[in-house]
Amino acid sequence: MKKVIFSLLLMISLASSAQYGPQWFKGFGLFGALTQSAHYYKNLDQDKRDYDPLNYSSTYSYYYPRNHISREGFNWGAGVFAELSPGDRVRWQTEFEYANKSVKEKELLDPLVGTRSDNFVKNKNTYIQWNNYLKFYNPMGYGSHWYVLAGVRLEYLFKRSISAYSAFAGNFARFWGSGDLALGYEFPITKKFSGFTEYHWNPDVLSHRFDNVRVRNRTFELRVGIMYRPRQRSIDDCNAPRYKGPAY
Repeated sequence: MKKVIFSLLLMISLASSAQYGPQWFKGFGLFGALTQSAHYYKNLDQDKRDYDPLNYSSTYSYYYPRNHISREGFNWGAGVFAELSPGDRVRWQTEFEYANKSVKEKELLDPLVGTRSDNFVKNKNTYIQWNNYLKFYNPMGYGSHWYVLAGVRLEYLFKRSISAYSAFAGNFARFWGSGDLALGYEFPITKKFSGFTEYHWNPDVLSHRFDNVRVRNRTFELRVGIMYRPRQRSIDDCNAPRYKGPAY
């Protein structure tokens, strides 16, 4: 939380000084998000099943866990960001986000016959992320814009709460990276403030590896937020003499 507050103060400082420096600072904003996540499990030994009742431990890994996709889980996130670029159509967006990624699972009670528990439980991983995107910004008229974001998220696993498949979901790497593609729409509220909404597809590019098991996370994220944009400078903002009119 201290990192988020510091980042927000830094962005406000940049905004207040933007009129004195080059117009590379396009603005900053904050957002809230609804996340929808799932885990994809792949057991590389599943096709080797050959149960030996006299040597159960040697064949257990063939059956647990089975290949499956968890049920979708919903949670929330929030973040702050800055938008930077000397140009207009292609920009760099950098942000800090607090993101909860939850899935729902039914624990496998008897791997040999596939018996699972009666109720779904939640596996939750909470990340602090530094996200960076290329932002392709396109005007629509009346001050509104649509845009595409493409980039990566560098993730720190801040905390977790794991109730099923803990040998795998409970041992995700502390530092991780994932890809991101998003489509957004921005609309004016006042001269300097805009609202926006974005929809993100955030998959793991690499799987978490555990001997014979591979696990990937996939998250969809719906964001809504507000953006502050400083006034664009014109030629009159330089130190050249200004014409005051005949009254002066």
